[in-house]
Amino acid sequence: SGNVYEWVWDYYAENIYQKRTKEVQNPSGPATGGHRIFRGGSWNFDSLYARVSSRVGFDAQNGHVSLGVRLVQD
Repeated sequence: SGNVYEWVWDYYAENIYQKRTKEVQNPSGPATGGHRIFRGGSWNFDSLYARVSSRVGFDAQNGHVSLGVRLVQD
């Protein structure tokens, strides 16, 4: 958190956590959409947003100096 925002695979949906049921711990959002989610905060934004639970929708066709990816091996 705090270095760059990280793109995640999910599409953005407004209020997804308010709509979830108790059985779903980590809702994946809609199957399609116009915006993807990025999380985690960035050096370029207020420290209030440098937390894992911070989630924002953004057009995945656009880039920004504050956005990156985290590579993982499965």
